[in-house]
Amino acid sequence: MQLPNILKAPPFIQKLQWVADPVRFMEKGAQQYPDMFTARIIGFGDTVVFVNHPQAIQEILTNDRKKFVAIGDTNRIVEPLVGEYSIFLLEGNRHKQQRQLVMPAFHGERMRAYGQLMCSLCTKVFSKLSLNQPFLARKLTQDISLEVILKIVLGLNEGEKLQKLKHLLAQMLNLFQSPFTSSLFFFSFLQKDLGAWSPWGKFLRDRQQIDELLYAEIAERRQKPDPERIDILSMLMSATDETGQMMTNKELRDQLIALMLAGYETTAIATAWGLYWIHQKPLVREKLVAELDNLGDFPDPMSIYRLPYLTAICNEILRIHPPIMFCFPRVVQEPLELLGHPLQRGTVLLPSVYLTHQREDLYPDPKEFKPERFIESQFSPYEYLPFGGGVRRCIGEALAIFQMKLVLATVLSHYELGLVDRQIERPQRRGFTLAPSSGIKMVFRGRYLRQESLENTTSTSVF
Repeated sequence: MQLPNILKAPPFIQKLQWVADPVRFMEKGAQQYPDMFTARIIGFGDTVVFVNHPQAIQEILTNDRKKFVAIGDTNRIVEPLVGEYSIFLLEGNRHKQQRQLVMPAFHGERMRAYGQLMCSLCTKVFSKLSLNQPFLARKLTQDISLEVILKIVLGLNEGEKLQKLKHLLAQMLNLFQSPFTSSLFFFSFLQKDLGAWSPWGKFLRDRQQIDELLYAEIAERRQKPDPERIDILSMLMSATDETGQMMTNKELRDQLIALMLAGYETTAIATAWGLYWIHQKPLVREKLVAELDNLGDFPDPMSIYRLPYLTAICNEILRIHPPIMFCFPRVVQEPLELLGHPLQRGTVLLPSVYLTHQREDLYPDPKEFKPERFIESQFSPYEYLPFGGGVRRCIGEALAIFQMKLVLATVLSHYELGLVDRQIERPQRRGFTLAPSSGIKMVFRGRYLRQESLENTTSTSVF
């Protein structure tokens, strides 16, 4: 098969580099071949064409289901984590049906109702900090994001089940917090259950405990259906396919775990990066605090959401550090040309979000954090695509942006924080995401608003 711009390094070395340091691997490839290159990696088939030119990405994403198709099998690597019936592995009409079913939970009035919950959870988590106590920003944003997604997906507000699921989900993903442990997903020969103390054995036992809790919740809901509930599990349980069949327990489990893991990990990482950059750049922080001050003591969540500079900050966070490095892989359906390169049927294309966001011709000084670039310029969906695009665009996009804005605004309005040191934070593989390598070490220096204001925020809830 004829392939464009093939990297010269031996295939096994490429695979190791891709797993150990994907950022460096992609950047080195783009230095040799700026717009697209062919690599021998692992996870999406043996040979993949990385694409980062906006014109090529536009052609790929606007011809979904025609010349290029998102085939679930190219994502088979995530099956141990999310299961064979998850939205990541479904194709065609089944995938479309599941998206349409879940979409309302992430938009409109339903999403706006979550605004106060996000602010309240943020205040609850940050209010537990002690003066001058160091903490990891990613750990706190993870706590907030996980509780939000459990409320939306399962409708769990409080209680032992919520606490168990929070603990187990965080524990399971933390197993893959380094490139070394992440390699378990990429090299199947490492997936050996050698007991509870072995990494894969620990993963399997954590997953089993999570499954037991989810199946117990599903069984309880089937016995006592409540038509008033509006969480995603309730919607999925009441849905039927074209033959009138309801989803099986296994199908429900796989959809739930996929939505929970995808919905909280990426948002938590992006919010942590936000705290890092805002406190790394004093002028950015000063300008944001001034914008927030104009809203008064008790701003409406939608007023926060509409703030222009906060919006620019969140856009720049997701540009410089997109938690997901690439769009859903696409498979070429017929012989064609892309940027003048002939491609054969069956070629796997990986539109690279990270490399597109690092293009000098789109974003001058791409390593610099500059929110102003999103005020001064507008970018097309093929130049700026932190949530992917086409038929596989992330359904949780609106919720993620909403949560990022509200958490950052709540923290900056209520608390004075600082970075423990000025060391540059590097992105590192964490499972299938790019996360801050140290977790972002910060310190709590004090509160801004009067105590009764904080108590008011904490106690207010729409649920």
